[in-house]
Amino acid sequence: MPPIRANSILPAHREDIELHTADGLTLVGELARPLDRDPVATLICLHPLPTHGGMMDSHVFRKAAWRLPALAGIAVLRFNTRGTTSTRGTSQGTFDNAQGERYDVAAAIEYAEFEELPNVWLLGWSFGTDLTLKFGCDPSVTGAILLSPPLRFSQPDDLRIWADTGKPLTALIPEFDDYLRPAEAASRFAAIPQAEVVGVDGAKHLWVGDAETVLNEVVSRVAPEVPVPLPTDWDGPMESGDSSAYADRTVAAFSDVPVTGPEQREG
Repeated sequence: MPPIRANSILPAHREDIELHTADGLTLVGELARPLDRDPVATLICLHPLPTHGGMMDSHVFRKAAWRLPALAGIAVLRFNTRGTTSTRGTSQGTFDNAQGERYDVAAAIEYAEFEELPNVWLLGWSFGTDLTLKFGCDPSVTGAILLSPPLRFSQPDDLRIWADTGKPLTALIPEFDDYLRPAEAASRFAAIPQAEVVGVDGAKHLWVGDAETVLNEVVSRVAPEVPVPLPTDWDGPMESGDSSAYADRTVAAFSDVPVTGPEQREG
């Protein structure tokens, strides 16, 4: 069987969507669902910092949308937060330092609820983990998975809210992360008793070369009935994505350079 490569697109029902925020913005996105069955779970992807290249097409999320509907029966909802651009287009508004983005997160959750998507999990990455922690603890959300959480914008009160609900939360921490490494992460997330902190040997903040590891960890939590590791080949129709559409942003913006910002906090 042909191997699944970085730019492989497996069969799914994919549709461009728009999200409408409570403060009047239209956000662009995509929903990918299994072709031949109802989804067993739903991922809402919250992307890395848009001022440093983050977008709905950031590589782990792109691969999730291209693979997980077929391999795991999981629906994947990706979108650009306010002011963010990808090949899908540009969402209205401007980046708001994890303030106005509360409405973006709410719009995505409301869309999933309206579409009756099941078993909704938030999958945040870097800046998206702060949005998850600050704004994602919604009654209709089952739980959350955090990739490379820097804990830049999140406050102790945000962690307490998650702790009080008991909702499952997993933090995947790269061994060589630029902001928060496994030992410190274990200490910081101790504020959430049910939080699971998983150190990933050899990984860096951007998960380059480790996307498969991330997808296996995600699937094992949101759809534990699906065997992992996921298949690495596919006996069926398979298309190829145009990775050149992302190369400039991946190389120029996704460099392993620590991000500073107005709300950078020590420890």
